[in-house]
Amino acid sequence: MKDYIVEFSRKVHKSLEDLPFKEIIKALNMLEAVYERDGRIYVFGNGGSLALATHWVSDFNKTVFSHHLHEHSRRFQAIRLPTTEEELTAWANDVGFNKVFAGPLENYLQDSDIVIAISSSGTSENVIEAVKLAKKNKIPVIGLSGFDGGKLNRLADAKIIVQTPKDEYEVVESVHGVILHLMTKYFKDYFNHLWSLNQRKKRKKLSF
Repeated sequence: MKDYIVEFSRKVHKSLEDLPFKEIIKALNMLEAVYERDGRIYVFGNGGSLALATHWVSDFNKTVFSHHLHEHSRRFQAIRLPTTEEELTAWANDVGFNKVFAGPLENYLQDSDIVIAISSSGTSENVIEAVKLAKKNKIPVIGLSGFDGGKLNRLADAKIIVQTPKDEYEVVESVHGVILHLMTKYFKDYFNHLWSLNQRKKRKKLSF
């Protein structure tokens, strides 16, 4: 049993070492840009990827600014699609499961926005449909994929791929979770730093 645990840990560690760091940096720059233009971030995926998207939205909207919420009238606007399970089943039943992300996205999408698509295989039809819609509207796409990246990795502007043998979903999803937490922590530290600089400036003004 210990060997099994060690082997799984080794796979996750190897995937973390092999991350496309330049693409993650690109994604962070894209997220900073959407904040500056007061745009929205739409994030979606199937199964475990939907759970990751939901968790990340909670963190990104609140945790990033948790140390000084009252100081920021403008915050990140991250939205999981669909926003409710009722909406998901309505789109799936009435239109088709391939439209459960693209349908809601078309309701909201504006020029200032950005999309984060999560798919371990990179081939999920409903994820690709929404990405194609974003690309058609010239909306930047951050793609989190696994295995060989599939179509999602080819279409995305920031191509964050966790390369593993096919079907190692548990490794890919584990590493996707780390990447999403990294994004949250990066911006939490970034805004904490800006807040500290502003406080120092205020103290200097008061001392004169």
